[in-house]
Amino acid sequence: MELLYWHWIVFGIGLVLFELIIPSFTALWFGLGAIFVGLLLVIFPELSLTLQVSCWAGVSAALTLMWFKVLKPSHKIVGKVSLQDVDGEIGLVITKPSDNRLGKVRFSTPLKEHDEWEFKAEEPVDIGDQIQVINISENILVMKKY
Repeated sequence: MELLYWHWIVFGIGLVLFELIIPSFTALWFGLGAIFVGLLLVIFPELSLTLQVSCWAGVSAALTLMWFKVLKPSHKIVGKVSLQDVDGEIGLVITKPSDNRLGKVRFSTPLKEHDEWEFKAEEPVDIGDQIQVINISENILVMKKY
C-alpha cells in the first residue's frame, strides 16, 4: 500500500484533534509533523515510505524539542503572592524536599495560574502525602501535613 499526501494530512489532523482530549501539546507536534509530510508529498510525490516516516519523526521531534526548550511557558511565579491567595489550600507532594532542595507540590486546582509550586515543610513529608499551606515566604509555600 502506498501512502498518499492526503493520508498524511488526515492523520495529522486526527492527531491535532486528539490533542483536544489530552492537552499535553505532544500530539499537536506529531500532527503538525504529519501535515508537513503530507505537504512535502504534494511537492515531491516520489518520496519513499522510509523517507516519509523519517521526515515525520524528525519534524515531530524538532517541534517537540522546540516546544520544551523555547516556547513552553515558564513555571516561575512572577510577582508577589500573598498568604490570603493560597492559605489553607491542600496539595499533593510530587517531589520531597531535602536539606538543600525545595519540594514540589501539585494542586488539583491551579493557584495563581500554576498547579505546581515549590515548598518547604515544617515536618518530614513523603511523595504522595497531602499537605496544606500555612504560610508563604518569598513566593515559596510553607506547608504542613494535612
